[in-house]
Amino acid sequence: MTKPELYNKKSKLDLRNKLQNEPFERITCSFYRYVKIDSPEAMRDALYIEWNALNILGRIYLAHEGVNAQLSIPKPNWDEFIAKLYLHYEFDKMPFKIAIENEHESFLKLIIRIKPQIVADGLIDEEYDLSNIGIHLSAKEFNDAMDEDGTIIVDVRNHYESEVGHFEDAICPDVDTFKESLPVIKELLKGHEDDKVLLYCTGGIRCEKTSAYLKHNNFNDVNQLQGGIISYAHQIKTENIDSKFKGKNFVFDNRMGEKITDEVISNCHQCDAPADSHTNCKNQACHILFIQCENCDEKFGGCCSQECHVFSTLPIEEQHKLRKDPNVAAPMLVFKDRVRPKLKDLADKRRKS
Repeated sequence: MTKPELYNKKSKLDLRNKLQNEPFERITCSFYRYVKIDSPEAMRDALYIEWNALNILGRIYLAHEGVNAQLSIPKPNWDEFIAKLYLHYEFDKMPFKIAIENEHESFLKLIIRIKPQIVADGLIDEEYDLSNIGIHLSAKEFNDAMDEDGTIIVDVRNHYESEVGHFEDAICPDVDTFKESLPVIKELLKGHEDDKVLLYCTGGIRCEKTSAYLKHNNFNDVNQLQGGIISYAHQIKTENIDSKFKGKNFVFDNRMGEKITDEVISNCHQCDAPADSHTNCKNQACHILFIQCENCDEKFGGCCSQECHVFSTLPIEEQHKLRKDPNVAAPMLVFKDRVRPKLKDLADKRRKS
C-alpha cells in the first residue's frame, strides 16, 4: 500500500497557477481550542490526509494543549469538512470565525506544524489557569461595556497589527510578539485590579491566555471579545451595530488585512502618506514587514529601500552568492545597518505621537 503524501512538494508558482484556475469559491476561516491532544503527531497526519483530500489549504499549529488553525476551504467541500472535523472528539462542535473578505489566495498550501504551544506566550503552567478566564462578550456587549465609566480597553495584539486598526481609546502595547505583551499589559494595568478590563485580539485565542494570566494576577473584572475582531466584524454587519473598531484588521495570511471600516488610521513607512497595506520587502534577504502606499510600491519596486530594490533586481544566482558572502558590502548589508533602524524609528515615533 502506497503511503499517503503528508507534505506539499509543488513550487509557489505552480500552486498560485492552480489556485487561479479553480472553478469554485473558497471560504477563509479560523478556529482554535485549548483541549488536550494526546498525540499531536498522529493528529497532524490524520488531519493532513483528510484536508488534503478536500483540497483545503492553510496554516495550522497543533500542540498537546490544543489547535490554532487558519484555513481556506473549497465552498463545495465545506459541509464535508465540518462533518469530518467533528468526528474528532477534540474538535466536536468547534466554533468558526469566517473571514469577511474571502479572497481566493489567502493561502497557497496546507501546512500543519507541531508546536510546544499553539500561541507562544512564554508562560509556565503556574502562571495561569485556563479554567478561570474572562467573561466572553458579544459585539453589542463589548460596545456597551466600552461606554461604561472607568472601563479599560486593551489590544492584545502586536504593534504592527494595532497600527492599522484598533478600538477607540484602546491601550495598544508597543510590542513585537505576544510573549512580550503579557508582562507589559500587566504592568500597564497595575493599580487597576478592580476596574473593568476589556481584552480583544484577532480571533480570540490570545485573549484566552491573557485573561487567564490577568485573573491569576488578581484582576477581578476581566472580559474578552468573543471570537475577536473577526466575529465582531460579522456581528456589526448582520446586527446593524455601530463599529467602535476603526480601520483594518491585520490577518496572518496572504491578504494581510480585512477592512472593518473605511478609515485609514496609519501611514506609509516610507513617505508618511495615509496607507494601511502591509507588505514584505521583495528583497528576500530582507523581507521586513512594513506599510507601503501605492506610490512607494511603484517607486521602490515593492521594497523597503532603494538599496533593497537594487539588490532584488540582481540575477538570483548573484543574490544567493552575495547573501552567503559576509565580506561583500552588498546592498542588503547596507540596509540592515542603516535603513532598517531608520524605518523602525519612524514607525516608533508615529506610534508614540
